[in-house]
Amino acid sequence: MIWLRHCDILPIDATRQIGTWRGRGYMNILVINCSPVKNGATAEIVKLVSQYVNDGNNVKTLCIDDYEVKYCKGCRRCHKTAECFQEDDVKKIMEQYEWADRIVSVSPSYWADIPGQFKVFIDRCTPWCNTHEPHAAISSGKRGFTIALRTGPNMPECEKIIGSIEHFYGHLEIEARGHLGLCSIEYKEAVADRIDEIQAFCDLITNS
Repeated sequence: MIWLRHCDILPIDATRQIGTWRGRGYMNILVINCSPVKNGATAEIVKLVSQYVNDGNNVKTLCIDDYEVKYCKGCRRCHKTAECFQEDDVKKIMEQYEWADRIVSVSPSYWADIPGQFKVFIDRCTPWCNTHEPHAAISSGKRGFTIALRTGPNMPECEKIIGSIEHFYGHLEIEARGHLGLCSIEYKEAVADRIDEIQAFCDLITNS
């Protein structure tokens, strides 16, 4: 366990270095803004992560609010068909998950959990959930990372967010490899004081 100020990072096997990932010299890294706010603290962290992991890698960013995602109807048709009958942008988002070798979800706390927009997206990923057959699937071997931030000083709220996202990773068979909790961040100006923690976490992302 590595502890930094207001930070918890899972242990990671760092033996696989950039340059050996799937026999090539780069990785595809997707960094997701789980917040509907495009110019706040979460977006600032997404920007920093994208910069820090960019060395020799292909990096894309995604904001959940840029996509139309309809509510899950709870009809369970996808349990039989492995696809949703609704037409929206969920498949477009999942194409980005398929593209990525590493997925980094950055989420603020909305009432001690992930924002509603991202929760709606998770609900709509039921066709890809591995708890029923048939189900759709993305390629194996993907690794997921999570950064959670909150306004208050207590880490348990970040841990709840991390738990929600890592639970989602598990059902898509994305291996959860690390997480970072950042407390006492309300506005993006506060992110500047946490750059060392963010950069250290990015080193783990690119070296895992």
